[in-house]
Amino acid sequence: VQLQASGGGLAQPGGSLRLSCSGSGFMDYFSIAWFRQAPGKEREGVSCISSNGDRTYYAASVKGRFTVSRDNNKNTVYLDMSNLKTEDTAVYYCAARDQADVCGVFGISRGSFGDFGQGTQVTVSS
Repeated sequence: VQLQASGGGLAQPGGSLRLSCSGSGFMDYFSIAWFRQAPGKEREGVSCISSNGDRTYYAASVKGRFTVSRDNNKNTVYLDMSNLKTEDTAVYYCAARDQADVCGVFGISRGSFGDFGQGTQVTVSS
């Protein structure tokens, strides 16, 4: 399945954004994860959701501020980001793995996922 992230933009500190990850086909059997990469930094895992949405995982830096969800009828996964901080500025990517709950086993690990596709820029600035 090919994925496309969208919904990025400019937000003020404390603001909110919703990112979407749309799939080219059925996503029902895929774990989906969000990663981000800031300039000069390694790509890091942000959040992950199991194939049926019953399990979610978050990096410590975003827990309590970000919420991941999915609508398999629409082949779309969402990342709702609130109370944004300047350090959330990055390009955000989504990625898929054909395993029901890969993050429950391996965490939000870059090595567990394949192609990331095109990301979406999130800039948090006043």
